[in-house]
Amino acid sequence: MTDEEIIALIKQEVKPALGCTEPIAVALAVAKAAEIISENCPCCGSWRMKADFKLDVAVSGNILKNGMGVGIPGTGMVGLPVAAALGAVCGNSSLGLEVLKGLTPEAVARAKELVAKGFVHISVADTEHLLYVKATVTVDDNTVASAEVDPHAYAVIEDDHDRIVETSFADKILMSSESAAGLPAEASESPYDLTVQSIWNFAREAPYEDIAFILKDRTLNLALAEEGLRGNYGLQVGKAIRENQKEVFGDDFMSYAMGMTAAASDARMAGSTLPAMSNSGSGNQGITVSMPVIAYALKYKVDDEKLSRALILSNLVAIHIKHFLGKLSALCGCVVASTGSACGIVYLEGGGYEQVCAAIKNMAGNITGMVCDGAKVGCAMKVASGVSCAVQSAVLALRGTCIPSTDGIIEDDVEKTIRNIGTIGSAGMKATDRMILDIMLCK
Repeated sequence: MTDEEIIALIKQEVKPALGCTEPIAVALAVAKAAEIISENCPCCGSWRMKADFKLDVAVSGNILKNGMGVGIPGTGMVGLPVAAALGAVCGNSSLGLEVLKGLTPEAVARAKELVAKGFVHISVADTEHLLYVKATVTVDDNTVASAEVDPHAYAVIEDDHDRIVETSFADKILMSSESAAGLPAEASESPYDLTVQSIWNFAREAPYEDIAFILKDRTLNLALAEEGLRGNYGLQVGKAIRENQKEVFGDDFMSYAMGMTAAASDARMAGSTLPAMSNSGSGNQGITVSMPVIAYALKYKVDDEKLSRALILSNLVAIHIKHFLGKLSALCGCVVASTGSACGIVYLEGGGYEQVCAAIKNMAGNITGMVCDGAKVGCAMKVASGVSCAVQSAVLALRGTCIPSTDGIIEDDVEKTIRNIGTIGSAGMKATDRMILDIMLCK
């Protein structure tokens, strides 16, 4: 890939997201369907805040799993129904993963009313797509007197959290495009050929002015971490670590990185209205891939250029692994994200390419089996565990210690090791994914 293509890839996969991206994908699809009704039915007027209407949202199992127990920004509630209702009432699809930006108390109250009245229905879609949302909005003709029939529209999201592939109004298809998962490899103008070596070269050699944009990672995710430390969000994992430095955790870098990263996750998963800088469609992964690197820079006063290069490295390594794993799976995303941050720490400590590869292998041999049992406040504990492993893996790599290829899924070639992680998470853990969802639905 050329430098321009790599930068485009980063900007595609690293972007602001307000709230957990699975319920946000639902809100985005609903918002788009609601906007279609407004555009095609002028008689509806300001119906979004006034009308009674039905929301029928069909989602893939992974969307349901990651949306059941996570806080929805500004509502004090969890789950997909209130996210869907907010999308209908006030969502702005042009904002993408920040579709719920600018929530008002009136909009939240209206959304809660729709949920309480039973107007929101969530179901599991019959689809092979791991990431799928079909949101149908139907306006009640009792509140739209001039409409001959109930205005209705739908929008479909597939494969990426903000990729709308089909829309319809009054049973007429307005837009339809190929699913990303269904496109043949040769359909891409730029074949995927990223490697850890090319990532390493780019992170070190790209002109600083071309990559300085990545510092927005620090702006957004550090703000979330500070919010998590100020408030009483979720399980308060980050706050507990930071407040027990002397008695339990110590005042070292590992504890600092764990506390800051977990605090950001605490805030985000419990419904903070601050956006995260996401990675590969996940805010928690964006936090985990960046905050340990940012924490290092803060603790040891690293300059902006060096931090930028470390963040580019950490984000790209995570994107690279996710290419083989997929956006959603039974494998916890913090495994991938903390692998990226381990590489960023190696770079900041003065390590080279071989040490980066060793850090990846050390992570692969350590926490590859951590399962994803949905997005929820408890994710902050997994994030803290991932950061701990990242620091351990980086320190060992810098000492010349690397898990050998005789161990488990580790291979001499780091690219084969990465593919093994992807195969385990995407194919090997399919039955695990189904079992986790079954357990969650039967509680």
